[in-house]
Amino acid sequence: MATVGRRWAWLVVLLVGIALYLLVLLALVTTRNVIFLLLLIVLGASIAPAAFLTFAQARSGGWRVPGSIVTVAAVFGGVIGVAAAGWLEYDTLRRLGVLPIVYVGLIEEAAKLVVPAVILLLWRRRPRSPSDGLVIGVASGAGFAALETMGYALRALVTSKGSLGAVEEVLLFRGLTAPAAHLSWTGVTAAALFALAAAPSARRWLLFVVTYLGAVILHVCWDAVNAPLAYVVIGVVSLGWVLLELHHYRAWAPRSTATGGPVTGPRGDVTP
Repeated sequence: MATVGRRWAWLVVLLVGIALYLLVLLALVTTRNVIFLLLLIVLGASIAPAAFLTFAQARSGGWRVPGSIVTVAAVFGGVIGVAAAGWLEYDTLRRLGVLPIVYVGLIEEAAKLVVPAVILLLWRRRPRSPSDGLVIGVASGAGFAALETMGYALRALVTSKGSLGAVEEVLLFRGLTAPAAHLSWTGVTAAALFALAAAPSARRWLLFVVTYLGAVILHVCWDAVNAPLAYVVIGVVSLGWVLLELHHYRAWAPRSTATGGPVTGPRGDVTP
C-alpha cells in the first residue's frame, strides 16, 4: 500500500494544488486583496512542477532521494539558476548588442545544472545512480520553471495594467508546459551527469555532451517557435525522453540498495 501511495502521490499533489488555486482565486475575486494575487501567482507557477517532481521521485527506483536533497535542489537550483542565467544573459546582451536565441538555451541549461553538480560533489551517500541525478535535475528544473513563471506572470500583470485574465493565461500556459520543458531537459541532463560521475569513460562523456546539446536544441526550438502544434511536438519529444530515461534507469537503483553490492545498470554495466 505504501508503494501504491507513493506511485500516485503526484495525483494528490496535483488535485490538492488545483483546489487551493481555485480557493485562492475565489478569495481574490471576492475580496480584491492583492495578497491573494501574489499567492495565486505562487500556486499557479508551482503546482504542475511539484506534481511532476513527485511523479519522477516515485518512479525513479524506490523514492531514493531524501526530501532534504530534493528541497535543496528545487530552492537553490531555482534561485541560483534564474540569477545566473539572468546575469549571464544580460552580460552577453551588453557585449553583443543582440542576444542570439541559442545563447539563451546554452546559458539556461548550464545554469540549471549548477546545483545538481554541487550536490553530486557534496552528497556523501554511495552509491548514487543516474536515477538520483534525474530526480535532482527535475527538482532544479522545477524551481527554475516556477520562479521564471512567477516573473512572467508579474510582467503580464504590469503590461496589462492589472488584468487578472492576462496573469491566468500566463500561469495556465507556462504551468502546464513546465514538465515538458525545463523539468524534462534538466532531468535528463543531470541523469547523464550522474552516470558520468558513477563510471567515467569516453562513452559516458559523449553521452553527457550529446544529452546536454539535445536539451539545448529542444530549448532553442521551444523559444523560437510560436505555434501551438510546434509546442505539442516539442513537449511530446521532451516528455517522452525523460520518461524513457526514467524507465531505463529504474532497474539501476533497486539492485544497488537491495544487494549492498556494486551498482549494475540495466545493460549490465557496473559502477563503483
